[in-house]
Amino acid sequence: MSESAQGRTYLFSYGTLRQREVQLSAFGRELDGTPDLLPGYTVTTVEITDPGVVAVGGTARHPIVRATGDLSHAVEGTVFEVTDAELAAADDHEVANYRRVLVRLASGLHAWVYIDS
Repeated sequence: MSESAQGRTYLFSYGTLRQREVQLSAFGRELDGTPDLLPGYTVTTVEITDPGVVAVGGTARHPIVRATGDLSHAVEGTVFEVTDAELAAADDHEVANYRRVLVRLASGLHAWVYIDS
């Protein structure tokens, strides 16, 4: 299911999906994105044990966001327009610590984001 503006699918990243190496590995191309904010969330970190994800991301400590419900909290990141196939590839890239949800960004765009599961 794609949720989007004008038939477009958006993915918000605050972490490793913004890295060129991770994008090339997951999507086969470098994505072009725009800065945006995710209101009502804060960032913490999680220890990743999947050796493939650690190798591509360069570290075992990855950022992860959690909902606070407080709109004064916001997470900085980048919003990317992606294809449905790329969104599925992002799902394959993420480990069990993350789940994908649809959010409204500060810009007003609806985008998918991976949050603490």
